[in-house]
Amino acid sequence: MEEQGKGKIVRIAGPVVTAEGISPRMYDVVLVGDLSLMGEVIKLVGDRSIIQVYEDTSGIRPGEPVSNTGEPLQVQLGPGLLSSIYDGVQRPLPVLMEKEGDFVSRGLTAPGLDPTKKWQFTPKVKRGDELQGGMVIGEVPEGNLVHRVLLPPKVNGRVKSISEGAFTVVEPVGELENGHVLRMMQRWAVRTSRPYTEKLLPDIPLVTGQRVLDTLFPLAKGGTAAIPGGFGTGKTVTSQQLSKWSDAHIVVYVGCGERGNEMTEVLTSFPELEDPKTGKPLMGRTVLIANTSNMPVAAREASVYTGITIAEYYRDMGYDVSLMADSTSRWAEAMREISSRLEEMPGEEGYPAYLASRLSEFYERCGRVKTLSGPTGSISVIGAVSPSGGDFSEPVTQNTLRIVKVFWALDSKLRERRHFPAINWLTSYSLYSPTLEAWYSMNVAEDWSAVRLWAMETLQKESELQEIVQLLGSDALPEQEQLTLEVARMIREIFLQQSAYHPVDTYSPLKRQYEYMRAIRRFFDLAKKAVSLEVPLEKIKSLKCRTELGKLKFEESIDEDLKRMAGQMEREFSELGV
Repeated sequence: MEEQGKGKIVRIAGPVVTAEGISPRMYDVVLVGDLSLMGEVIKLVGDRSIIQVYEDTSGIRPGEPVSNTGEPLQVQLGPGLLSSIYDGVQRPLPVLMEKEGDFVSRGLTAPGLDPTKKWQFTPKVKRGDELQGGMVIGEVPEGNLVHRVLLPPKVNGRVKSISEGAFTVVEPVGELENGHVLRMMQRWAVRTSRPYTEKLLPDIPLVTGQRVLDTLFPLAKGGTAAIPGGFGTGKTVTSQQLSKWSDAHIVVYVGCGERGNEMTEVLTSFPELEDPKTGKPLMGRTVLIANTSNMPVAAREASVYTGITIAEYYRDMGYDVSLMADSTSRWAEAMREISSRLEEMPGEEGYPAYLASRLSEFYERCGRVKTLSGPTGSISVIGAVSPSGGDFSEPVTQNTLRIVKVFWALDSKLRERRHFPAINWLTSYSLYSPTLEAWYSMNVAEDWSAVRLWAMETLQKESELQEIVQLLGSDALPEQEQLTLEVARMIREIFLQQSAYHPVDTYSPLKRQYEYMRAIRRFFDLAKKAVSLEVPLEKIKSLKCRTELGKLKFEESIDEDLKRMAGQMEREFSELGV
């Protein structure tokens, strides 16, 4: 970045620095102080520029120089993003560690993409071809997939020359007749969304292999979901399960303001995880952005925009991208701190008045779209929310719920009962269910919606009956109602509970989920008939098929066992006279 003007610091308030003597535009990147700390202009008042600095400002004094680069905060996009671990402004943390060790000094920087590494480039266009912005000009093998090298969106022209071979991201691979040099790397301003041709209806589910999510509260590709939950309810484990098992091609994981030990666990465990689809390391299709709670607050806001820009880049190649933002509450807290330093009028609970619009701007950048190059790509955003004390009525959770269409509510009481994933089936919801019904009935089973609705109604009925049980005990209920309680317990303990650490139970394909739920429903239908014929409920509960249903999910032969189970149930109930 070239320096365009020099000024000096006149005021410092934590990460907010006021300078004069430069004439920047809003969101221009500036270099602050003798250490050239990176900052961004967030407010202009007369001839004064107010800057949020992405690094610790301790020791900086008024009078030190400030220089304007004349460019907004940008990220480098090209081969080399996958498997990378960045901080909030796309500085590669492993590279900084090699330079300085575990404690990185202020002002140190490094390019987001390695400028020396060679990539094998295969062109997909030839001399004389007329190109439009966003078209694929070549391919490079990267990680677990093919990286499609794109023409920048605003560049058009006819190909003058194009080469095949090994190049770095900064070396020319060709040229257009208008003089534009083709490279594998492009830059993009993080606050500007990348263009696409058309937004499509989110009518294909993001299959996660987690039974409670896929069956009861599905998320569409290109959809938005929130996972709010108190401390220890399993936000990080749920995010990791979604990263590992969802049928997205690329995972962008943004650790935004989380505790250092939690982020360390992610950074150490992700490189060791295996991608179940290819058998290669999961990092081969993952980009990690780490911005822990002890890092400067201003960079938290940037980390979220950096993550969504990288996600948009892979979406433009025609890939399905899953973005985990863990957690948007810490991002909102950073906004609150910067807002108070700017002496802005506070909104609810001290958050800035523009909290809702910033959240919606971020979630708006997701979606399933037709890209400029032709194919369909999607970004599904899953935002973890960490409400203080598990209070879902606080502003970040409430504003997030107004925007997202899927709500996976993690419950501390379920965690205490060791029910994982601790997603509360009474308070969670998905507004995508109606638009996904056609896909499920075509690709899984015609009566998928009916089976799902039956399960939801049974769990709802159990909740209503629990009030009577707490007052009078379950024996006060008629046997039909006691049977409903028993079957609801089967749905909870057999179907909804799922072990993230068991090799068989950790992932459940949609067909298996359907067969499992149908088996529980068949048990209910036969048991209801048995109760109407005055067969004692204890006798029904002690049937061998009831016990075996609970054990099947841990067996490698589960799919064959479920088919066998239907016949076994019919036999055992016929012995009871049904």
